[in-house]
Amino acid sequence: MPRLGTIAAASLAVSLAGVASGLVTSPASADDTWQVPQSASITIKGHGYGHGRGMSQHGAEGAAREGLGWREITSFYYPGTAVGRAGGRIRVHVSADSTDDLVVVPRSGLTVSDLATEEAWTLPQKDTNRWRVVNLDGRNRVQWLAGPRWRTLRTLQGSGAFAAGGEPVSLVTPGGTRAYRGRLAAVPLSGGRVTVNTVRLESYLRGVVPLEMPALLSPAAVRSQSVAARTYAAYERAHPRSSAFDVYDTTASQVYGGVGAEHPASDDAVKATRRRVLTAGGAPAFTQFSSSNGGWSVRGTLSYQQATKDPYDDWAGNPVHDWKVSVSDTTLESRWPSLGNLRRITVVRRDGNGDWGGRVTSLRLVGSQNTVAVSGDTMRSVLGLRSTWVTFRVG
Repeated sequence: MPRLGTIAAASLAVSLAGVASGLVTSPASADDTWQVPQSASITIKGHGYGHGRGMSQHGAEGAAREGLGWREITSFYYPGTAVGRAGGRIRVHVSADSTDDLVVVPRSGLTVSDLATEEAWTLPQKDTNRWRVVNLDGRNRVQWLAGPRWRTLRTLQGSGAFAAGGEPVSLVTPGGTRAYRGRLAAVPLSGGRVTVNTVRLESYLRGVVPLEMPALLSPAAVRSQSVAARTYAAYERAHPRSSAFDVYDTTASQVYGGVGAEHPASDDAVKATRRRVLTAGGAPAFTQFSSSNGGWSVRGTLSYQQATKDPYDDWAGNPVHDWKVSVSDTTLESRWPSLGNLRRITVVRRDGNGDWGGRVTSLRLVGSQNTVAVSGDTMRSVLGLRSTWVTFRVG
């Protein structure tokens, strides 16, 4: 995805973690049908990037450029929520570490702890460039690399974890070395193990915000992103993804890169909004966000997920407010092979908001051999479209 663009990554992140849209749809207009000749090029014109619920990240930038602060921006995109506070720690699944052992780079103050007994030991200075916790013969062992061989320092009663008194610890993964604040633990899960980074919520935000929104956008926009991301994390922590961790470090939750992702400008935004979250009914709100809503936010199932015309999304720097792509009729035929030769595209229902009657919720593809009913979300996924707010032109 493009890097105003990590903004776009957030739209996918939250659509994968999203809830049902809860749309009130309306029948499409009579002219929402296109005949497709034997060989045709189909132009798909659209608005926005992502599911459109909650905050438009490009819209937040547009609002900031008009002088709105983070409280006004988040109030617009999450109407009816209140500003509250959240702190504590969060458990993050580190997806990059797919190995059977937990390996870190030595550093001063490095400790290992036994999660069964909560005992911790400062690791001694050794002539090594690696420490690890590994399960061998059903026992977790703390080892250091001595030349080509691993040597055991201690056997643990439970799983093991590394920390360095709040300083970053460098995790060795198949893709390279990454530094994380807080604690790195090898946690058993479903017959295997996962690496979990337990970190203070504010430190977690430092590794999230610049990956979800470019740090050098307007300060008010980045502060809005900080509040939305902190709230989203607090919501997921209250609804953890598994017994072992609260959130993923991917677009399945929010993208998190640890220390290497941190940026001074987004650090300032995190600090300026320290511990601030949005609440509904006294609990953290489900603050979904996406790259661009195209000019209308989308209604969801929650009271603060409203369909509202957005005057801020269409600013000159938003490259996905309007867009178009072209595909051949054979592309659709290959994606839905039961059609045979595609003869007609009919939009059946839209959400009723904005150009063309709004976002497509269902359509019908008519072919020489079969007729296929397709949801708007399926169409978007199969064709790789930026959103479901589209219309067609056949030529």
